[in-house]
Amino acid sequence: MSRKLKKQLRRIVIALTAFAVTFCADHILPALWPERLPLGLASLIPGGFGWLLPLGIFLAIYVYIGRDVLLRCFRNIRRGQVFDENFLMTVATVGAFAIGITSALRGGAPEGMDEACAVLLFYQLGEWFQRYAVGRSRDSIAKLMSIRPEFARVLRGGEAEVVSPEKVAVDEIIIVHAGERVPLDGIVTEGESELDAAALTGESLPRGVMEGDAVLSGCVNLTSSLHLRVTAPFAQSTVAKILDLVENAAGRKSKMESFISRFARYYTPVVVVAALLLAVVPPIFVGGLSDWIYRALNFLVVSCPCALVISVPLSFVAGIGAASRAGVLVKGSDYLERLDQTDVFVIDKTGTITKGNFAVTEVVPEERREEILSAAAAAEADSHHPIARSILAAAGERYEKGYTSVNHAGMGVTAAQGTDVILCGNAKLMEENGIAFSPAEDGGTVVYVAKNGAFLGAIHIADELREESREVLAALRGQGAKTILFTGDSEQIAARIAKQTGITDYRAQMLPQDKAGQLEALLADRDGKRSVCFVGDGINDAPVLMCADIGIAMGGVGSDAAIEASDVVLMRDDLRGIPAAKRIAKKTMQIVRQNVIFALAVKLAILLLSALGFANLWISVFGDVGVAVLAILNAMRANFVKE
Repeated sequence: MSRKLKKQLRRIVIALTAFAVTFCADHILPALWPERLPLGLASLIPGGFGWLLPLGIFLAIYVYIGRDVLLRCFRNIRRGQVFDENFLMTVATVGAFAIGITSALRGGAPEGMDEACAVLLFYQLGEWFQRYAVGRSRDSIAKLMSIRPEFARVLRGGEAEVVSPEKVAVDEIIIVHAGERVPLDGIVTEGESELDAAALTGESLPRGVMEGDAVLSGCVNLTSSLHLRVTAPFAQSTVAKILDLVENAAGRKSKMESFISRFARYYTPVVVVAALLLAVVPPIFVGGLSDWIYRALNFLVVSCPCALVISVPLSFVAGIGAASRAGVLVKGSDYLERLDQTDVFVIDKTGTITKGNFAVTEVVPEERREEILSAAAAAEADSHHPIARSILAAAGERYEKGYTSVNHAGMGVTAAQGTDVILCGNAKLMEENGIAFSPAEDGGTVVYVAKNGAFLGAIHIADELREESREVLAALRGQGAKTILFTGDSEQIAARIAKQTGITDYRAQMLPQDKAGQLEALLADRDGKRSVCFVGDGINDAPVLMCADIGIAMGGVGSDAAIEASDVVLMRDDLRGIPAAKRIAKKTMQIVRQNVIFALAVKLAILLLSALGFANLWISVFGDVGVAVLAILNAMRANFVKE
């Protein structure tokens, strides 16, 4: 808890204690000792001026607890900003004191002074609770702000000089000792260590780095010193981009937030005019001016829009905080609202559904797997092609070395050692060498292998699926969403990926410009209340990410395109963040709607009771502060969503 909150809480506790003691002495003791204190505290001063004692005490408590409200009210009036909650509270409570004093001067009971105190006291308690709740809801987001580096240790003239990260140039060498935060993006030039990237990605498992590895700013160096060559100035570093994203997230308001802001702007003046008419018009016809003024004051207190103005933005802050804990950065509450409305997820294949790297998926026939892989690895041992690397990875060290390979452009390789000759390539290579082989029906990448003129079999190679792809797509379908695959691969590959993952539809053989056109067609066909989301890797999908109602970028940490083009960034490079973020968005919007309906229903009911004379200031305090506190408690639930 901050020092300011502790100070405010201490003031509330002191005022609440003084109020409780005074209230008991003025209202409860007369019931216990009617012969000694028939008028409560007023009985202690004879001569008809006893009411000045409770007035003085209640007024002192009122000023002590409400001075900031009074000051804000008068300050805003000077600025021309009259109609806000400070004005409503001030008019209602000062009016209550005025009614009490008028009643006492006429020889009646000085009613209303304790209620006026209670209004400001509980209003301040509600304000404190709201600030505390906002602080708690921002905790997850605020943790990201801790990644801001305080200094950089740059190597200049053979000496380590401590400077601000902004003063380090590209290609300079910085030293990061164990326990320090990496201040700038760079490449390791000396040393090996473990890095904690939890503040960036939410992943708790440290990552090992050595010479030549890239390191992102914001990580914490855990084990030993590293020398890094800076690759980007601080303003363009990963940590600066993420900090800018987080700091500006609150600036993008949802439609609901914007509506509540406009509502409060017009609602408050209307309520003030209605209260004024309630105080003036009925007495003309039925009399009882003070009674109608008291009703109007109740009207003002309960009409304060705090519950809406506070709880709706707080719900979105809590939702964005919950998303950040799940490793998802949402750039604003409007994107959280759109995510709840999303029922079509268009997902890019390479680097999103798949890992973007080749792997052996099948060897035919399976019973000759070791023989086929060994022969292919022997032929491909000197190649650096991605397909060759995937074959070598599958074969391990189980192949014969020493073959001399010859590359045949567009077909594959032949490898010879002594009298042994291995052919490894596509169908054309087999045909040109007169090898009788069985063509594969799979439309993916197939490598045929033959040795000494005899066909051995085929190796099927494909872009490797992410482990979580099936789980995530099943979760999205369970949430009622349609999933569509976009890929530049063939129809057969797209159909196979769709079948493996359960994707409901796909578009194959797409050029980069085709993706934007197909997405625009989906946007044109959608219901106006629904949204279309595009999920891409954030590198070559920037135009489509920007075109969609909401763009989600995979692997956003360190990717310029991801942070700049997307609306939501999956910082853990894990698709599971998508259904988690949608669940959070759905719960957040449910809470927002609950708070709006509850607050308006209770306030309208108490407003009606106040106008009819069935409600006093105590009920009005509940209608204002009580409803606000309940709405805040409900808003806090957005912090807690099962991942």
